[in-house]
Formats: sequence, C-alpha cells, structure tokens
Amino acid sequence: MAAGPRAASGDGATDLGCGRLSAAWEVLSQVLDPEVPAVSLVELGIVRDLVETADGVEVVLTPTYSGCPATEAIEQQVREALARFGTVTVTMRRAPAWTTDWISDEGREKLRRYGIAPPGPVDAAQGVPIRLVRREKPLACPRCGSTHTEKLSAFGSTACKALHRCLDCREPFEHFKPL
Repeated sequence: MAAGPRAASGDGATDLGCGRLSAAWEVLSQVLDPEVPAVSLVELGIVRDLVETADGVEVVLTPTYSGCPATEAIEQQVREALARFGTVTVTMRRAPAWTTDWISDEGREKLRRYGIAPPGPVDAAQGVPIRLVRREKPLACPRCGSTHTEKLSAFGSTACKALHRCLDCREPFEHFKPL
C-alpha cells in the first residue's frame, strides 16, 4: 500500500506535530467525497498536502480525473470545512496524476462495504491492474465475494467507475477503475 496523503507531501512542508495542522487534518478526514459519500477525500488520497500559511492554510488537492465534474464541489467542501482555520487556499496539483494506489486501506474497505469493488494495485510499467498482469482470479463481487463476475460497461455512474455484475448473486456493482 502506498503511503497515506500525510506522508505523500512532495516538499515536506507539512508539520504533523503542529496541533493546528493535526486538527485541520482531522476535519479533512471527515469531508466525504460528493460522488461516493462512504469515503473521505483523505481516504481517497485526493488531499495531497496541508500547509500552514501566515493567515490560514493551503490545501493541495489532486482530482481523480482532470475533468472530474465533482472538482468544484470538492473544493467548496474543503473551503467550508476549514474556514475556522483562517484563509483557505486550495491548490489543484495535477502532476503527478492521482492514482488508485493512493486510496488508503480503510478507504478500500469502505468502498467495498458501500458496494463498490475497490481497485487493486496497478503495474506502473504496463498501466494495468496487477491482477491482470499476474493472471489472478477475476474481480470479486463486493456483496457476496464471488469471482464469477462480468463487466457490463466501461463506465458506471461516474467516469472513474465501471459497471459489473455478479453472475452468482446477480447483483450489479461498480468497480473503482485502477489508474
């Protein structure tokens, strides 16, 4: 599993020992993704860094997709959640691009409980899920656990998910696409 967002800071500016930043991280960990309200922005790895500024905080976000329609809603949620910390500056950092490897283990479990099959790790060299490179068993149904599943559509309710169906319990489910 990749390091969590707090450890992923590119410049090391985040001081997690600071009570104010720790409190801000705690607030951010309660901000739910508007499209998948079972998981927080922190658990999804969208929040990349949090830095204290002279008059407030700067939050660095990396959207799941550059054209994600929820980006503006996410930014607004972050601003509202952190308003008590002073001026909130939101910086969108699109490089490096968000990857499903940034989803925390807790986030993956919450996706599964919500009925979305979480992605596995991606083979960076080939850009495909490791389970396919290694010819591992098919995607498991998040409801019954069966691997007797099929893909119905490359797109689910959002561009970041695909639609699948379990052939045993007959329930449809979405799969968070590995990126």
